[in-house]
Amino acid sequence: MQIAVLLYEGFTTLDAVGPYELLARLPGAETVFVAKEPGPVRNDQGSLALVADGSLAEVPRPDIVLVPGGPETRRAMHDPEIREWLRTADATSTWTTSVCTGALLLGAAGLLAGRRAATHWLAHDELRELGVEPAGERVVFDGKYVTAAGVSSGIDMALHLLGRIAGDDAAMTVQLLTEYDPQPPYDAGSPLKAPAHLVERWRGGRTGDLARG
Repeated sequence: MQIAVLLYEGFTTLDAVGPYELLARLPGAETVFVAKEPGPVRNDQGSLALVADGSLAEVPRPDIVLVPGGPETRRAMHDPEIREWLRTADATSTWTTSVCTGALLLGAAGLLAGRRAATHWLAHDELRELGVEPAGERVVFDGKYVTAAGVSSGIDMALHLLGRIAGDDAAMTVQLLTEYDPQPPYDAGSPLKAPAHLVERWRGGRTGDLARG
């Protein structure tokens, strides 16, 4: 099973690395990071790079496609080479997945038209403009398309997918060995739970340097 993780300048690190860390543990899985050209690709903060092992053309038929989000998603979604690769890879993939605003890339490629999908809560309107129904769930399955909400939800998405592919015991084993047992100090991880003044600040566009994914 080949898992292709798409990289583009300005991606959010956890969107890619969180699911990778879990999905790469599938027995027999081969994980490859791909970009328009092989080599280092910088994240949204410019302070870290992941290395693309191959070009898009070199990985045309992955079994699982993983698309991370990031502040530069809006630029990447207008890149014809990336859109065409997504369509080509999706034509034969078993699962096509995204994290956070990665759903906008799938939507721009026409892969989510008429479907329900999760994305970052600040990107719901943009997703709707692409003919996709934004969902409030943390992880959404719609056929072979699996989409996750903001950044950290990619880990949950990977666990869901592990369970579908390898069974509950395998998924729980990975959860145990990675000690994924979230106990955050705050209960502000969604706009339904966070203090209203914080939600309105971000809805008003005052995103500053904290905006990611």
